Amino acid sequence: MIKITYLSSDGVEHQVEVEPGMSLMEVAVLQEVDGIVAECGGGCSCATCHVYLDDGWKEAFDEPAEEESSLLEFLDEVKPTSRLSCQLLLRPDHDGLCVRTPATQG
Repeated sequence: MIKITYLSSDGVEHQVEVEPGMSLMEVAVLQEVDGIVAECGGGCSCATCHVYLDDGWKEAFDEPAEEESSLLEFLDEVKPTSRLSCQLLLRPDHDGLCVRTPATQG
């Protein structure tokens, strides 16, 4: 099991333990984490699962594919650490990961 912390824009922390192999979005939906809408269900077509990776975690994931990068370009609150959580598959080395959700999605 790995521990993941979701931190909402208003400071509410939601810590979960999950098995590796799931996407960060799937975990958020199953655990009812506020701030992750996931309208497309993980199809990388809506950008309503936007998160910010905490410092030091950006390199722990593969670079975004062109499809994800294109969606991120249209978001209002995009940052260098912005990612779509549906595209982030969790591995054992992600234990301790903390992500933040923006004030609004999509």
